[in-house]
Amino acid sequence: MFIKSALERILQGKYIFADGLEYKDKKWHYCDGYDRRFYTEICSGLKPAGISQLTSLDPPRKIPEGCYDCGDGFYNPETRVIVDYKLQFLRNADDDEHEWIIRTCRKAWDETSEHKLKP
Repeated sequence: MFIKSALERILQGKYIFADGLEYKDKKWHYCDGYDRRFYTEICSGLKPAGISQLTSLDPPRKIPEGCYDCGDGFYNPETRVIVDYKLQFLRNADDDEHEWIIRTCRKAWDETSEHKLKP
């Protein structure tokens, strides 16, 4: 029954994400570059200044030391292995995925950068 229902939704183009956001084939404005809020922030409002919501989960998952949260699990750049959130093997990252994760994804550590004044 569940699989039939899910298949019917797929065939109809209806998909509802885990956080309740319903995908729309036309006029899709979520994460379009103009509004970067998570769906939970759209529904419940933004947090006060200085208390950012970093992921759609609040509080966010704790990332293992030295790893990245790549959306479907954790990525270890030393081993190039991605495990799911239950730490079960998912896949090995190829060079393109490795570069994308390093450049884009949330990591387990904080980095500070200095603002350099122009001469």
